[in-house]
Amino acid sequence: MKLENERLCVEITELGAEVTRIYDKRQKAELLWEGDPVYWKRHSPVLFPNVGKTYRNKVLIGGVQYPTSQHGFARDSMFKCVGAKKDAASFLFVSGEETKEVYPFDFELLITYTLEKKSLRVAWEVRNTGGETMYFTIGGHPAFRFAGEDEKKTDYMLKFPGKESLEYILIDMAEAAADIKHVHTLELQDGRCPLNEEMFENDALIFDGGQFDEVWLCHKDGTPYVGMKCKGFPNFGIWSVKDAPFVCLEPWMGRCDNVGFEKELSEKPDVNQAAPGESFMQEYTILVQ
Repeated sequence: MKLENERLCVEITELGAEVTRIYDKRQKAELLWEGDPVYWKRHSPVLFPNVGKTYRNKVLIGGVQYPTSQHGFARDSMFKCVGAKKDAASFLFVSGEETKEVYPFDFELLITYTLEKKSLRVAWEVRNTGGETMYFTIGGHPAFRFAGEDEKKTDYMLKFPGKESLEYILIDMAEAAADIKHVHTLELQDGRCPLNEEMFENDALIFDGGQFDEVWLCHKDGTPYVGMKCKGFPNFGIWSVKDAPFVCLEPWMGRCDNVGFEKELSEKPDVNQAAPGESFMQEYTILVQ
């Protein structure tokens, strides 16, 4: 599926309802990571019904323990395109017997992409079609490639408009879960901080508490490259792979489990819920300078 306007060309596949290409016509630049498996085989997966990993790859729902996979099953599931125009498309995934083996709820997940001048709006709707309250986390994971063939992380910086500092936590690599006991400070100058490889030695930087609603990946001279508006998101991840020429800006509604979390999913911090017959909705926007 292709969406196009005067500024951008966007391609989306029904597998995972994943955006696989964002091309900027004015800059003649590919903005989205091409999915080279040498570093990372994906482009912009949708994370559902869990963001990141659950503790020890298990989740407790209604007293029953289920196995989980990192970032959930939506990214590897086939969606159906249920609406398409030149500048917008919607994709639907419906629960079934296979999903119920690992996640016992009846649901519909509708994802709509809309081109608006030089931005791409991504809207999620989780519909509870069952008879009990459902609980879940959901997130975005777009990877933005560097503009130059030989550019590295040190050629870029992050900008958080209006912020002087931010707090973040890291992954306990031995436990494969969030370490909330050690909180780190990201010091900013004019809202900016330079990128480097060392930032991602412990996987993603995790920002809790809805600390910002806008972030930009900028060239090292401060010129904005690509950004994101993410108002109303309690969690946000920034991630990359060693030596990879991309950075992921990840808006999350909920996130991976904390070290030691083995309670009911309904008790998970920042978990979302939808009552029977109700829908949960959230959106974020990718911005091109």
